[in-house]
Amino acid sequence: MKRVYLDHSATNPLLPEVKEAMLPYLGEYFGNPSSLHEWGDPAREAIDNARSQIAGLIGAGDPDEVIFTANGTESNNFAIKGLALAQQTKGKHIIISAIEHFSVMNSAKTMEKMGFTLTMVPVDKFGIVNPEDIRKSLRPDTILVSIMHANGEVGTIEPIKEIAQITREKKIVFHTDAVATCGTIPVNVKDLGVDALSLAGNQFYGPKGSAALWVRRGVRILPLLDGGIQEGGRRAGTEDVPAIVGLGKAAEIAAKEMSNRIQNLTPMRTKLITQLPKIENVIVTGHPQNRLPGHASFCVEFIEGESMLMLLNSQGIAVSSGSSCTSRALKASHVLLAMGLSHEVAQGSILFTLGIDNNPEDIDYVLEVMPPIVDRLRQMSPLYSKYIKTVKGGK
Repeated sequence: MKRVYLDHSATNPLLPEVKEAMLPYLGEYFGNPSSLHEWGDPAREAIDNARSQIAGLIGAGDPDEVIFTANGTESNNFAIKGLALAQQTKGKHIIISAIEHFSVMNSAKTMEKMGFTLTMVPVDKFGIVNPEDIRKSLRPDTILVSIMHANGEVGTIEPIKEIAQITREKKIVFHTDAVATCGTIPVNVKDLGVDALSLAGNQFYGPKGSAALWVRRGVRILPLLDGGIQEGGRRAGTEDVPAIVGLGKAAEIAAKEMSNRIQNLTPMRTKLITQLPKIENVIVTGHPQNRLPGHASFCVEFIEGESMLMLLNSQGIAVSSGSSCTSRALKASHVLLAMGLSHEVAQGSILFTLGIDNNPEDIDYVLEVMPPIVDRLRQMSPLYSKYIKTVKGGK
């Protein structure tokens, strides 16, 4: 059976070069980077090098602005909570969008319980935040705005640069969750104009458990973990040196290969987006052009996404329904609901995310397998039966 992995938004395979770079720090160079003796030197030097590699990927001028974390969720928690707490003498109002990842959304709701106030701005039918909605939501006590760079469920890229111009005018801290974009499309913190940015290594062929939060020099942030002086006193705890080394190596490779990756992925994504809707009642979600290069998302009416996932898996195809953090929740995506889709339609979400291991034959296989799967599931669907009787039958 042909095997096709199209769930790269959940995680990516580890590049062999990344694994090779990590191995010495799982064995020979085992020292603690905080140690003053020579056993700690290689580990400390490796972390410094990785920090520079990450800074290079995102266009940061100062590597010390990069704080290593364990995953994108921690980076987002650190950003929302740490930045809000550090600015609270100026106010307690936070703004996010209605389609943020739950690590941002739930962190902001936690701050609400601590006496902060929260505004969630809407998105349009493509999942795009209108910068003017941000401007209208600003208040004298607004201290933090957090809008994701691109949405991992529908692939839409947000107008971060335009929003940053608004927050900069008002001297409000602006964070972006760039987990879906760093290492995938060009990301430059100076060009975007943001004050803080989250990223995660497993999104660009680095190891799971490796991530970072970039915070512009001069922006105050309070640590979430009490302990030692690691990461400049901003994130306590002994560093995961192998993961950090792998993150840095993956960032270095991504910076070099990004253009070729985009060039290879975009035609395959476009073929999926244009060909799959030839199946009746299949809706493309997200912006048709302004989206991530390897991202194709849909809602298939009258059936549930999880059913499609299982049948595609039986044919050797791995995909997801919604984000990887919510795919087992069996609930309609808050992202799709915010974009105006009904619960019934949102339940039929399916997401194909391509990677460097995919080829055009993989897409042809998906386009061959999908129609009979959709037809089979619709034959068992009472919603489809009702549609046939009331809509088609009435013509």
